[in-house]
Amino acid sequence: MARKLKKIFVLDTSVIIYEHNSIMNFDEHDVAIPITVLEEIDQFKKGNDTKNFEAREFIRLLDSLSRDKMLQQWNNLNGRQKGRFKVIMSIESRVDATEVFGDSKPDHKILNAALKLIEDYPDKKVVLVSKDINLRLKARALDIAAEDYTTGRVENVSSLYTGTHIIDDVPSETINDLYEKGYLPYARIVQNKPVKNAYFILKNERKSALAYYNAQDKVIVHLEKRKVYGIKPRNAEQAFAIHAILNPDVKLVSLQGVAGTGKTLLALAAALEQKRDFKQIYLARPIVPLSNKDIGYLPGDIKSKLNPYMEPLWDNLKFIQNQYNETDKEFLKISEMVNLEKLVITPLAYIRGRSLSNICFIVDEAQNLTPHEVKTIISRAGENTKVIFTGDIHQIDTPYLDAQSNGLSLMIDKVKGHALYAHVTLEKGERSELANLANELL
Repeated sequence: MARKLKKIFVLDTSVIIYEHNSIMNFDEHDVAIPITVLEEIDQFKKGNDTKNFEAREFIRLLDSLSRDKMLQQWNNLNGRQKGRFKVIMSIESRVDATEVFGDSKPDHKILNAALKLIEDYPDKKVVLVSKDINLRLKARALDIAAEDYTTGRVENVSSLYTGTHIIDDVPSETINDLYEKGYLPYARIVQNKPVKNAYFILKNERKSALAYYNAQDKVIVHLEKRKVYGIKPRNAEQAFAIHAILNPDVKLVSLQGVAGTGKTLLALAAALEQKRDFKQIYLARPIVPLSNKDIGYLPGDIKSKLNPYMEPLWDNLKFIQNQYNETDKEFLKISEMVNLEKLVITPLAYIRGRSLSNICFIVDEAQNLTPHEVKTIISRAGENTKVIFTGDIHQIDTPYLDAQSNGLSLMIDKVKGHALYAHVTLEKGERSELANLANELL
């Protein structure tokens, strides 16, 4: 049996700020870190964003791995079946990327480090690993093998769990029994045991019914459409989303779908419907500045800088409030909750470090979170806390994430089937006919 060719993986800064312990995830292969990457990591270490946390954690990890060792030499990574690592100091190679591309930017110095390794180790395959698509393209232009960092990546998002099963040609007798009894053994409807908290659309040419799978009792339960805080579900998936959020046994919910499917609106309305069950309702979203510029570029104080990012959330709240007259108790209750901070709309960064107990926590635009950020949010959930993630995995606003590597996709893929979790993919836009036209044809 031929020996597996050992490789040298060259890590870009984008990989490290995506996952600080990425250096440990290359099996028996060696890992090289250009000195330019360490310089960039040093610039990221200050701040409260996830990238700053990852930078600090990587520095600590590298320090623990390199005690009493010289970093410019190959050193063993901790653990069995692991390769070695070193910092690449010399970037002088026969081909100079800074001359090829006419600029001495850090990316080109990283390319030079890879080129130097190719010259020094002709018997090994050198691979540049980067979350930056453009850097990978530049590497290939220089005949450097390049690939994305794929650990924690969902391979096929087209088959990602939707939470909903449509079953055609269900006998009318079965649907009648479901309406009459309220539940049926799952074997009367499906052959294999369904995923926990899965939802069903049962239908034939004349009748239909909505249902969900109760794994504890091993039955499929009839589900009625329910109105929440003035918002009535307009399709089956919206009814499923409301049911998932109102289900006291489900502590983690994700709603995925394109713009206009009602994800955030349904999450907020269903949270308000059960406001007595929680001390506070938090509605938060990550701040992704336009053109990748920090919000410090915007004029005004911190509130003025953040308002444009929070406005869509306030719009949803106003839409719910406007289902009632200004004198109605429901209208006044929402205003009171905002004034007393029982209902808080805030940037996600302001939640960092907090313990979330007795809270309904809605995270909007979750597709812009890394897997580590999603894990961090869930791990902060205390007693009687429900966490709801909403987002569209095909609408990524951050440069180093995509539909396969964002935290929302990974959570849907990894957590499906757990008793505490329910997921619904919303397929149909309900904002307006014009919005549907844009989603379908443009």
